Amino acid sequence: MSKVIEMDHPLIKHKLTLIRDKNTGSKEFRELVSELSMLMGYEVTRDMELEEIEIETPLTITKSQVIAGKKVGIVPILRAGLGMVDGILSLIPTAKVGHVGLYRDPETLQPVEYYCKLPKDVEERTLIVVDPMLATGGSAVAAIDFIKKEGAKHIKFVCLVAVPEGIKVLQEAHPDVDIYVAAIDERLNEDAYIVPGLGDAGDRLFGTK
Repeated sequence: MSKVIEMDHPLIKHKLTLIRDKNTGSKEFRELVSELSMLMGYEVTRDMELEEIEIETPLTITKSQVIAGKKVGIVPILRAGLGMVDGILSLIPTAKVGHVGLYRDPETLQPVEYYCKLPKDVEERTLIVVDPMLATGGSAVAAIDFIKKEGAKHIKFVCLVAVPEGIKVLQEAHPDVDIYVAAIDERLNEDAYIVPGLGDAGDRLFGTK
């Protein structure tokens, strides 16, 4: 079964409180989501492989370490996942960015795919799939289904807020995908929104209703 990593850094908790606040406007919300994503990126990339190379400092020749191993891709689930991309890219500027477009059918609450575009060498990359919310788990499962069909083998899922129901669904469908989350909230309400949550992340990011 996959790991669930709930982050407890004080800065993450502080910024998450600010984005939960209904009085936080779109501009500040976008900035905070990006900052949170960058902070979470440190933990998400903790297991990246290193290799030793020889360099010359202003004083001498020495051996030092650089990132090695698999290349990285960032895959936001449209549209809300877009808000998390720049924060992670600030840490890994050479990462390629793919996109998966899903919407939730208002009647069935099931995800429907309308777009999927990934890097050509997806099977060689560690893919970081990002979406602010892990609610029912349906969108995350569907997105990862599509990504695996394209050949991806190494995937991590990163979200800001999740609930136990969604985590369970994702783990059962994709037990090889570790889940990184800033907070695990109480429950889903009757409309499948996370409580206490932070509202509709897409609407708050882009100022729509």
